[in-house]
Amino acid sequence: MQRTMITYFTSNPASRVLCSPMLLSTFSHFSLFHMAANMYVLWSFSSSIVSLLGREQFMAVYLSAGVISTFVSYVSKVTTGRFGPSLGASGAIMTILAAVCTKMPEAKLAIILLPMFTFTAGNALKAIIAMDTAGLVLGWKFFDHAAHLGGALFGIWYVTYGHELIWKNREPLVKAWHEMRSKSRGKGGGGSH
Repeated sequence: MQRTMITYFTSNPASRVLCSPMLLSTFSHFSLFHMAANMYVLWSFSSSIVSLLGREQFMAVYLSAGVISTFVSYVSKVTTGRFGPSLGASGAIMTILAAVCTKMPEAKLAIILLPMFTFTAGNALKAIIAMDTAGLVLGWKFFDHAAHLGGALFGIWYVTYGHELIWKNREPLVKAWHEMRSKSRGKGGGGSH
């Protein structure tokens, strides 16, 4: 299964398969520790983001964030010529973290093993963006800093503007979709329901 995992569950702009890994790599992790760390951060921010957006919108934003953060990673890799596979949920998780920190900048956060040191969510977001910007500019390779930045910027944009532009204006699109499906069922298409 290693060939399938590398082809479809790691993202790399030099790969022969480009689109499906943009989403699928969000569900792939290098190790159990990698997955546990990402899932802990996601779990830590999940109740706040679900309270802000609701379950359906959270899911839509999270899946979109996986694709968008991977696209930013692709652009960075092509621009710099630094190709290589990426995987993991951290770009999408950065969207969630950034959205929560943007909406709740005075919330107190702490690092898991150092709970005695607290800081505001706004300061945490600034520090993470600064670290990932430095990593991108200096060519650090431990994390996919471009995916992190893409995810963070998408999260900030979404809670500031995207919710109003996209989610609150989805009704005409949903209505058109249902009308289109109803017409195709009347012509014998669409299957049985």
